[in-house]
Amino acid sequence: MSLYSISDAQLAFGHVALLDHADFSLEAGERVGLIGRNGAGKSSLLKIVAGLAAPDDGLITRQNELSTVYVPQEPEFDLDASVFDVVASGLTESRALLDEYDAVAHALADTPEGVKHDELLARMNALQSSLDLRDAWSWRTRVATTLAQIGLDGEARAGDLSGGMKKRVALARALVVQPDVLLLDEPTNHLDFDGIRWLEELLVTLRTGLLFITHDRAFLDRVATRIVELDRGRLLSYPGNFSAYQTRKAQQLEIEQVEQAKFDKLLAQEEVWIRKGVEARRTRSVGRIARLVEMRNERAERRNVQGNVKLDVGQGEKSGKIVAELTDVTKRYGDRTIVDQFTATVMRGDKIGFVGPNGAGKTTLLKLILGELQPDDGRVRVGTNIQVAYFDQMRAQLDLDKSLADTISPGSEWVEVNGVKKHVMSYLGDFLFAPERARSPVRSLSGGERNRLLLARLFARPANVLVLDEPTNDLDIPTLELLEELLADYDGTVLLVSHDRQFLDNVVTSVFAAEGGGKWREYVGGFSDWQIQRERSERIAEEAARQVAKEAPKEEGPKESAAGRNAQRTVKLSFKEQRELEALPERIAALEQEQASIGAQLADGSIFAKDAKEGARLSERHAAIEDELLVALERWEELEAKRK
Repeated sequence: MSLYSISDAQLAFGHVALLDHADFSLEAGERVGLIGRNGAGKSSLLKIVAGLAAPDDGLITRQNELSTVYVPQEPEFDLDASVFDVVASGLTESRALLDEYDAVAHALADTPEGVKHDELLARMNALQSSLDLRDAWSWRTRVATTLAQIGLDGEARAGDLSGGMKKRVALARALVVQPDVLLLDEPTNHLDFDGIRWLEELLVTLRTGLLFITHDRAFLDRVATRIVELDRGRLLSYPGNFSAYQTRKAQQLEIEQVEQAKFDKLLAQEEVWIRKGVEARRTRSVGRIARLVEMRNERAERRNVQGNVKLDVGQGEKSGKIVAELTDVTKRYGDRTIVDQFTATVMRGDKIGFVGPNGAGKTTLLKLILGELQPDDGRVRVGTNIQVAYFDQMRAQLDLDKSLADTISPGSEWVEVNGVKKHVMSYLGDFLFAPERARSPVRSLSGGERNRLLLARLFARPANVLVLDEPTNDLDIPTLELLEELLADYDGTVLLVSHDRQFLDNVVTSVFAAEGGGKWREYVGGFSDWQIQRERSERIAEEAARQVAKEAPKEEGPKESAAGRNAQRTVKLSFKEQRELEALPERIAALEQEQASIGAQLADGSIFAKDAKEGARLSERHAAIEDELLVALERWEELEAKRK
């Protein structure tokens, strides 16, 4: 039986049907990625599953005592509280039961035998059962364990944390409940690359049912075992990860186009027949006329593929060949060095990605390149004829009280892009904003729609340098893919800050990467190329360090005393330990092989559709292997150190 299911669900806001007789179910151990256009109703569906909202109609079925936890896109908690208290607030119900249990126990001790005594005893037994069921007796240990698992300091003040760490606190508050179903809305927002990788590893090992919304395609590929697409009110399910979904979706659209072409041809033939002369009208079949009416209705109700955003950037005049030249540039804030003696040249047509952890100084380096910030040391030479269009990460450029039309073209009804005049309504239509919404205030838009409006504003201005600071936040996948195509074909210079790994891979030609301590380094290629080069550099450095460590004792050997050498030789492995050490590499290899095999089965996702129990068992075994591997590796290191 499914953990949760909803059948024939209907939900509408005004005339827009967000759910149109939709069906959905979630099995134990499944990790379902929910995708769809901005404004399609994904967050509404998540809230329905969480029990925070109800559909207009439909049948909901859930397992008894099902524990569900919802983590919204922008979680809220007491910023003055400690991290421990924020995480513990996830166990409010359990703690309330404990408080009541203590109160009943005290009352019972002071109540003589009788009816009241029996009532208190019955309530105490009921509370004990509830506490046992929730494993609430050791709630402090559970909180401490969760904090350790996620790498959080329980004594830290929540308000002092970065956006990424606050996201971790919200996840810890959810996980401490040990829910049957975990619901996540845009979980990668505010996380840097290391945070996203950490979250991927965490979610893959969870044994809980997972439903999450994200536009991060690499994240969907790594985590999801099934993709559910919310498309014009219907929920379409695709087993496997995002890459598998893309293949199946393309095949499905091809079949749809062929079928619709056949249908349209037949409808056209019937329309010709109905318009024949008087003689034909006398002999026409009543049944055929009825079928024609039915075909017309079917054509009118066809769920045509939703239009895509039409992106075209206003090309400014060409900039000089050199956009910016940095020589030994250093920038400090107080005692902290953000950029330390960085030298680089940005040429016209370069597409550069800025990568590094949150707070590394990516925006600072951007401003140095553009000449908006002066270095403390070194020299920045900005090129000639630079026309910059800036996509603001915090959307500070948007006046929430202005209408969409005034935001794009203040004081005019026309927009000029590449020398072609367009009415502002038509231009907004290219970005999927209906004419009736053009006079609506910006504050009425969702996060994704505001980003789409910012792109519309950005591309309406002629520019030869595009500065995009986290442009992918909240954008739906089709818009992301079109933005990638536009930037790839763009003749000007692109400076891009993003945590979307696939977006970086598809757009940039080089990477400026934060190496720590204010050091920055340029790498050729995209995000994946940077990772490969960085890992290769780290391996070379580690190998060099090991080589130095090996050679050091040889140099100091003659100075070492005989007593010292004898002391070293006295520590030896026993026969049993020697046999254990010899067997450990084979044991570790077998565990890694088993883990890889199970990981492949879980990644495919079909196991949950075929046999939910087996899927849950494999998820549990995958997590157990991780613990066994850790124990085996620690023992191997311990014995190796003893042998040396």
